[in-house]
Amino acid sequence: MLSFKRLNRLVGWLIFAIALVTYAMTVERTASFWDCGEFIASSFKLQIPHPPGAPLFLMLGRIFSMLSLGDLTRVAYWINMVSVVASAFTILFLFWTISLLTQKLLATRYASQPGSEYSPADSRLIIGSSAVGALAYTFSDTFWFSAVEAEVYGMSSFFTAIVVWATFTWERIEDEATANRWLILIAYLVGLSIGVHLLNLVILPALTLIYYFRKWSKPTFWGGVMAIGVGLAILGLINASIPGLPAMAFVVERFGVNTVGLPFNSGTILFVLAMIGAVTYGLVWSIRRQKVLLNTALLAVAFLLIGYASYMQVLVRAGYNPPINENDPSDILKFRAYQNREQYESRSLLYGPIFTARPIDSKKGAPIWKRDKDKYIIVDYYPEYIYAPGDQMLFPRIYSTHLNHPQLYRQLLGLAEGQKPTMGDNLRFLFTYQLNHMWWRYLMWNFAGRESDVEGATYLLPWSSNQHLPDLLKTNKAHDNFYMLPFLLALLGMVVQYRHRRPDFVTVGILFLLTGIALQIFLNSPPSEPRERDYIYVGSFYFFAIWLGLGVVAMVDFVRAIIARFQSVAFRHEFVLGMCLLIPIMMCVKSWDNHNRDHRFHSVDFAKNMLNSCAYNGILFTEGDNDTFPLWYAQEVEGFRRDVRVCNLSLLGTDWYIQQMKRKTYESDAVPMSLELDQFSKGKNDIVPFYEIAGVKNGIDLKQYISLVKANNPAIQVPLTTGEMTNILPSSVLFLPIDKQAVDQAKFVPASLRPLLKDTMQWTIGKKDLLKPDLVMLDMIATNNWKRPIYFSSTLANEHYLNLKNYLQLEGYAYRLMPVAVPGATDGYVNSEVMYDTMMHKTFWREFNNPEVYYDETYKGPPVISARLAFLRLTDQLLREGQLDKARQVLDYSLKVMPDKSLPYDQIVANYVPCLFAVNDAKKALSLADTMVHRADQNLTYAKTSQSTFSSPNGDLYVLQTIVEACKQANQPVATAKYDAIFQKHLKAFD
Repeated sequence: MLSFKRLNRLVGWLIFAIALVTYAMTVERTASFWDCGEFIASSFKLQIPHPPGAPLFLMLGRIFSMLSLGDLTRVAYWINMVSVVASAFTILFLFWTISLLTQKLLATRYASQPGSEYSPADSRLIIGSSAVGALAYTFSDTFWFSAVEAEVYGMSSFFTAIVVWATFTWERIEDEATANRWLILIAYLVGLSIGVHLLNLVILPALTLIYYFRKWSKPTFWGGVMAIGVGLAILGLINASIPGLPAMAFVVERFGVNTVGLPFNSGTILFVLAMIGAVTYGLVWSIRRQKVLLNTALLAVAFLLIGYASYMQVLVRAGYNPPINENDPSDILKFRAYQNREQYESRSLLYGPIFTARPIDSKKGAPIWKRDKDKYIIVDYYPEYIYAPGDQMLFPRIYSTHLNHPQLYRQLLGLAEGQKPTMGDNLRFLFTYQLNHMWWRYLMWNFAGRESDVEGATYLLPWSSNQHLPDLLKTNKAHDNFYMLPFLLALLGMVVQYRHRRPDFVTVGILFLLTGIALQIFLNSPPSEPRERDYIYVGSFYFFAIWLGLGVVAMVDFVRAIIARFQSVAFRHEFVLGMCLLIPIMMCVKSWDNHNRDHRFHSVDFAKNMLNSCAYNGILFTEGDNDTFPLWYAQEVEGFRRDVRVCNLSLLGTDWYIQQMKRKTYESDAVPMSLELDQFSKGKNDIVPFYEIAGVKNGIDLKQYISLVKANNPAIQVPLTTGEMTNILPSSVLFLPIDKQAVDQAKFVPASLRPLLKDTMQWTIGKKDLLKPDLVMLDMIATNNWKRPIYFSSTLANEHYLNLKNYLQLEGYAYRLMPVAVPGATDGYVNSEVMYDTMMHKTFWREFNNPEVYYDETYKGPPVISARLAFLRLTDQLLREGQLDKARQVLDYSLKVMPDKSLPYDQIVANYVPCLFAVNDAKKALSLADTMVHRADQNLTYAKTSQSTFSSPNGDLYVLQTIVEACKQANQPVATAKYDAIFQKHLKAFD
């Protein structure tokens, strides 16, 4: 018979194999949306992603990418496998961690030592409990999502798992020398984890509690509090050191360069050498004086720094200025800003302003340093805004500078316009939104069930019925009800651990709280996010899964206690273990379809379609992660359309990114721009306020205006309250002389639009302040002189088009800037010839029509909307031009590549109905109308009795109204009457 130790290892590896196979079968074959495209591109060429970076993840990704053996289309798959392997190891160490804690439970029950040889029944109980907990977490919603894509959270979870397991293992080691080596290993693992994600650091306070329980034979409440306090201090020290070490290095660097006259980087090198020397001296001194504790602590610090040294990759690779080089952290000054995440907004934690606050004054904050010819100089100061005392409060939860967030705060809190929130409102937002909506809802997704994959979807309860659900919700692949069985089993695990191993319960509980509620309080979520943020709290779900595993022990005890009353009934663990094992099996079966990303390619195809919407050597303005990162992947990894220069407006307000735009990359020349670094460096022209000057009220020449900005001309400057001068926008009207000869040479104006070509283009940009990206875009337009095609992504927010829509020509997924304005084209003019060729011959739709492939809301959003809207705009233009055959081809092709069976019809498809009538295909029009009206009827009926965010009543009412009008115009009286009755019924209900 196998010994328990060997059986524990073998079953652990079996669970690892199950997780590995599961994730390998469901892993995405290419780059997913969000950060994955950026991480894959950065891994493949060791480039610099968004701060604070993930150098260890990138280096491992680079190694895995070599397994593609030169097939560039397989690079993404192999880098995704980094998360697959790391996540499978997470499950392995979770199994062993639950095993350790279960052994401690049994040791308490039998007054024996953990790790003793167990009876066969107890061995099966320990192994079974560990397997149930580990497998439940394997198939949990959030962890499975992160395990099958090239994001850092799978590997971050691995470091959390191995550090926690190593700490519990250390707790059992009696030999002090061996135990100290484990502490050093733990420090090294923590240092390595910094090179992946900082989430792993959150667990440190609880680990000091394990140390306290082991070292003190009679722990007390206040002793535990002090242990946690020490852990928090260590966490604060490490967290401060990550940006603090570069900051201290810069102080030494600045002194060496500015005061002593040393060359650049000399001070940084001296600081590193001094730090190494100090640690080395301390180690030697501690050995000579036999200071074991000090020696262990210094070795732990040394190995933590060795792990942290993975960030050398950032400094080295940034020095080569690769195409993706966010923040350009090539020297200690920029590296400090990179580690500080200076490009992101920060919110006060303990005391600060609320969303109604307006600054009453400002003062100079920290200086902004710049590397000059032979020294570092101060170019500006960060502003520190001063608020009235009534505009600030303790523990502020309701503050954000995002444009629409104040209105969202008011809606969530029921505040009238101008009404100030109270502390009660502040705390209500904390409990109802931040803790409930942004954490508890996610916990229940994983262990109770999820309503759907629509953003804002709630969780399901055992009594949640499918009886009155609309079809789209019933068939939503993410609609999974676990009947709270995993959740209830975890509650039993909490109870049994609290009763029998209270120190372990406190430790796991604090780990659970630190990675969940405490993390949410620290992050201070705003009232809306770009996407669901459940992946942030994956550590919290990890520790909840530990209780889930321990819940099997509680179930066994419970069943044993009941059966004990019936002496004639034999009790066997296997039955209870088998029943508990059905829980992760159920989670696997129910969740497989909405986690299987096999054959899903459209994130990359969407990027290729966007790039193919641009003419050769084009400049494409995009915004946000999902518009940009897939484009970066397509260009950097697969080498697709590298002639197009992608300009991300979210980054175009930073000096380092503008500098990158001003150099050639691959086949793309530097963007045309006249402004120099002095005009767009940090703090310069961040906001150009509108301040009308009477002399140019009717319009100002754009080229002349840019030249005045470049010269810092007082003619377009006004003083600030600080006494400094700032550039302004002096007119709401801009005009740009057109070089007709350059336009003729480019040959991009269609013959039909040639009569509209004038000597000057003039438009009203509006009485609004310009942001730096707006100013840079205007500079490009003025400087380009029609030599390169300039495009705006069709996914941009309206304000980014600079009110140029009537000068834009739609050619696919992007608008091209034209020197002609088409009358009435308020949403751009459709060039049917160019766009037909693009949409019908230059687009990619791999597996988009496959109903077996899972497409979540990320895909059903901008990718599908952009595609269907492009087909609709093209169809409409072809109908206007009388090209009915081509219009029919476009509609048929759209419905072929994006059928309802794989991508359910949305509001845009409702507009296909009148188009189908127009091309004399009434049968297809009515079939489509029947499908959409039936669904809208179901959705609106459901919306009357549910608070679900699954469907928007306004959207469904729009669908009904559009179809009714289309049938009326097409002279379909029967269909009109049928659909109008449904429309009027719901219109009254939602008046």
